[in-house]
This record gives sequence, structure tokens and C-alpha cells, in this order.
Amino acid sequence: METKKKWVVFALLISTFLTAIEGTIVSTAMPKIVEDLGGSKLYTWVISVYLLAMVISTPVFGKLADLYGRKLMFSIGTIIFLIGSTLSGFSQTMEHLVLFRVIQGLGAGALTTIPYTIIGDVFEFEMRAKMQGWISSVWGIAGIAGPLVGGFIVDTISWHWIFFMNIPFGIVSLVLLWSALHEQIEKKKQIIDYAGIITFAVCMTSFLYALTLLKEHKQVTNNISILFVIAIVGLGLFLWIEAKGKEPMLPLSLFKNRVISVANITGFLLGFILVTVTFYIPLWVQGVTNLNATYSGIAMLPMSLTWPVGSVFAGKWLSKKSMAHITMVGIGIIIVGCIGFAFFKTETTVWWMMVVTAVIGFGFGIAFTAFTVAVQSAVDWNMRGAAMGSNNLMRNLGQAIGIAVSGLWLSDELRGNALETSLHTVFIILVILAICSFVVTVFLRQKKGTAPAMH
Repeated sequence: METKKKWVVFALLISTFLTAIEGTIVSTAMPKIVEDLGGSKLYTWVISVYLLAMVISTPVFGKLADLYGRKLMFSIGTIIFLIGSTLSGFSQTMEHLVLFRVIQGLGAGALTTIPYTIIGDVFEFEMRAKMQGWISSVWGIAGIAGPLVGGFIVDTISWHWIFFMNIPFGIVSLVLLWSALHEQIEKKKQIIDYAGIITFAVCMTSFLYALTLLKEHKQVTNNISILFVIAIVGLGLFLWIEAKGKEPMLPLSLFKNRVISVANITGFLLGFILVTVTFYIPLWVQGVTNLNATYSGIAMLPMSLTWPVGSVFAGKWLSKKSMAHITMVGIGIIIVGCIGFAFFKTETTVWWMMVVTAVIGFGFGIAFTAFTVAVQSAVDWNMRGAAMGSNNLMRNLGQAIGIAVSGLWLSDELRGNALETSLHTVFIILVILAICSFVVTVFLRQKKGTAPAMH
């Protein structure tokens, strides 16, 4: 049977919208959730455990999609996500919510990586960038709609429904994908890398938990030291298992591919930059400029609008320019945006902030779209899931580590000159990271208008 591409894309857009809107809609509802459930000390954990679970499950689902097919693993991930959403909606304590968000995050790992893999399977090189433009547009729409929808649901119905609303959309996405996507999977006994999955989960959990505690205590305690040791030993063991395994969760051979190595390194650095901008520009608006939360949203709004525009431009350029050229342009624009943040002052107007966020959003749209298409095109079908899983892992890991590490420079005083000084330090670090991303991208070489070379 022939795959119905339009319905496949529609199904993927729905699933992407669910994961894209999740962050902003939950953040908007959190004050009301804390008011109802208490447990204010667990406020940040509702967000961070979801992100941690997604970091862990992303490469797992990417590899399993290569072994058992995209459709099956997408369905399993969606079901896990919907179970987590349902349980989160029924939460009666903050502890319950944190636990159920872990389940939701595990499912989200499939929804953030497999759609890109499917796009790589279904469409030829020239069309992949166009499809990435559509997906990026969904992220832009979600960035705008999330706070509005979240606020409306919380004010008129109940915060519980920000989780329940996922159920009908998830079901529609599943039905559409099963009816529209047809794939042929070789039937043979598959080997699952259980040892790799477990060691990776232990390693990442220990590392990110250690960073979270370090942010809270502002010094290295015995417990933090132990967690870092566990993370380092776990990483070494994980790499050894992956090097020896027959079907490794994260094939180390991928990193011999220059395109994937460059995309993964820059993905990590850009993920760090992205999450820092997303969290700390609103903090600047409210803590330094002394404006309310509405102005924070206004300052960030252009980023959601120019991101999909940049993605569309990247799609048009891919048939005319080399991948290296396009990614360097995108990262160059990001550098300009980061420099703009570094020159913020107390008297900086919201209008000027909007200009800078518009610039950096445009750069991210170009860079992320180009790198995604590069990774999709750098390997064959049987490795595409693992390749996309590794790329999304590095982006998510960059965000998870970014929010923890950048918090170490943040002043405990959330208003005034101390906050301004510490945020300036963070913004200067972003400039350095953006320049490093540009330098790494120089190693991405490719002929004009062709898919990236394998090596």
C-alpha cells in the first residue's frame, strides 16, 4: 500500500504541537497548580523531571524505531505520553505530579525524535527542508498559543485540563499515522541494548541531579561529589557497552560521520543558548526592567514568529547553497542576537528587546532546519532513527545542562543591580558559545545543492 504523505504530515504536525505547547502551557499554569497542590519547593522539578525523562528516552526511541519500525515506536511513545498526561491531570499532590511528569516525559522522547525520522523516510532531500519549515511553524504557533491557551484553561475551567486536552489530539494523531503510513519491516529477532539503556539513564540522572543540587547549594557537597562520580563512571561504562554491543542504543560509529558529529556538537551548544534565552530574557524584563509578566511575553513573541520564517528561508536555500553555507549564516545571525543581549541595560526598551529576539529566532530557524535535514540525509534508513535520536539527545541535553549551569552564575537576588550583573555574565557566555558553534560548523563541508557527504 502507498503512504499517504499529506495525512502523515498532518499526524506529525499534531504530535509536534502536543510536545511544543507542553512547556509553555505548563509553565503558565504552574502558579495555580502550586496554589492548589502546595509543594512550592518542587516547583522547578515539574519542569526538570519532564526534560530529564525526555533526554533519557530520546535516543532509546530513536534506536528502537530503526529496529521495530517508526509507526510502532511512535505509537508506544504516544500512548506513554497520553498515560502520563492523564495521570498528571488527576494529580492530588505535587509529588504525584512530579512522578507522572516523568512518565509523560518518557513518551515525549518519541514525539520529539521519530517525526523527524519519518519525514526523512517519506520525503526526498529537496522536500525535507520544506517539511521542517512546517514543523518549525508549529513550534512558533505553540510558543504564541501556549500562554494564551494555558491562561484561558486555568481561568475558565481548571489546570487539570491542560493535561487532559492532550488525549483527543494524541488519539487523532495515532489514527491518522496508522492509516496513512505504510512501511516494510524485516521480520527477525531484534537485540535490545538493555545494558546501554540502564547505564545511560543512571548516568544522565546522576549528572543532571548533581547540577540541580549544585545550583541550590552553591557549593560542592559530598552528595554532589558522589553523584558526579557515578555520572563519570556510568558514562565510561555506557561508552564501553555501546562500543561492544551488536545493536547499541547509540552507535558510536555515527560520530565518525562528520556531518552528524558537527550537527550534534552544535546542537548541544545551540540548545544551551536557546534554553538560556527562553528562561532569562523574561527574568531580565521583570527583574531588571521592573515590568510585569505580560511584557516578558511581548519581548519573547518575535522569536516565535521569526523562527518559522527562518526555517522556510532555509528550505528554499538548501537547493541553491551548500549546507555549510546555510548553517554558518544561521549561526552568524545567532551570534548577532547574543551580542545584542550582552549590550542590554536597565533602560533598554521592550521594543529593542523584541528586535533582538526576532533576530535570534530567525537564526535558530535557519540553523536548526539545516542541521536536521543534514542529519536525515547523512545516513541510510536503518540508521536514520538512531542518527536523529542522537541529534535530539544533544539538543535536549544542551537545554537540560544549560538551565542548570547558567543558574550557577545567577544572583540569589532576583531584582536590581546584582541580577543585572549576573545576567550580563550569562549573556557573555552565550556569545562565546555561539562563536564556538560557528567555528565547529566550519568543518561541515558539502557540495552546493546536494545531500551532505557521509564523511
